[in-house]
Amino acid sequence: MAQSSPAPPALDDARRRAAEASGGTSNEAIYAAIFRALEEFRAEGPILDFGAGTGTLTRKLLAAARFESVTAADLMDRPTDLSAAWIRADLNHPLPMPDSSFQTIVAAEVIEHLENPRAMARELFRLLTPGGLAVISTPNNESWRSLISLAVRGHYIAFLDGSYPAHITALVRQDLGRILTEAGFEVPAFRFTDCGGIPGKPTISWQKISAGGLRGLRFSDNLLAITRKPGARP
Repeated sequence: MAQSSPAPPALDDARRRAAEASGGTSNEAIYAAIFRALEEFRAEGPILDFGAGTGTLTRKLLAAARFESVTAADLMDRPTDLSAAWIRADLNHPLPMPDSSFQTIVAAEVIEHLENPRAMARELFRLLTPGGLAVISTPNNESWRSLISLAVRGHYIAFLDGSYPAHITALVRQDLGRILTEAGFEVPAFRFTDCGGIPGKPTISWQKISAGGLRGLRFSDNLLAITRKPGARP
């Protein structure tokens, strides 16, 4: 397993402050989309919550009782009430775990926080068993709301000053496809949260004004890339 030198103290402190600024949790629409993907792609075996934050998704994975074991990894300290195994580590570097440790890895709203998304993809590939499943969610920079922000403000909506330095790496589907296939993964499938705010009034959703009719790429604030490591599943 590749090893890397620890970050200088100033950088480590900056990364920790950025992690804390993000709040360490995501919204329920993202979690619901992740569980739909886990069901659709028949996730199983030991699972890793890569970038667990305050442990909200980890608790949901434990409650689902469908996985052999649940492990969480994050730069933040382990929540005192969490029973899952916890790896405290800077996710910009390899985890202290053997190759092929997990059959499923979920990275909920993590890749946009990291400095090198290709390094993250390679690490997920290393940690997965052959046939293992990766589910990665991130802000959807191809929604109407984000594209209008790019045209008017010069940046995607989830990467404006208010989200910095927590959000530092903006990606679109083509980026994710390239990153994952270059790491060795199969071509990813994409799914959407089907929950998105309208431009200028994000507390009002496209789904509310359309009675649920507006869905998918242009009307979701977040997307999921789902892929497998080639090989026979255990």
